[in-house]
Amino acid sequence: MSAITRGEVAHLARLARLALDDDELDHYAAQLDVILQSVARVTEVAADDIPPTSHPVPLVNVYRDDEVRPSLAQSEALAAAPAVEDGRFRVPRILDEE
Repeated sequence: MSAITRGEVAHLARLARLALDDDELDHYAAQLDVILQSVARVTEVAADDIPPTSHPVPLVNVYRDDEVRPSLAQSEALAAAPAVEDGRFRVPRILDEE
């Protein structure tokens, strides 16, 4: 027995505002049924003694610690800028002010 019916696929398509023809409804119903069966198999295999994980391998923080380092002075950073205004880079406006 299918886990999802053609009518349920049609309902989901209406909710998603998708126009599906009869062939597409049958096609997606079959695909979604395979997906739901696969998920059901995974839940059967999942054991209570195995903790849930979000990644198959442990993740390590890849970011470095923030450290104060010497950098350019504001005047040096702005020296090669094509346009400067009030101590900042001047860039073309892309949004209208409302």
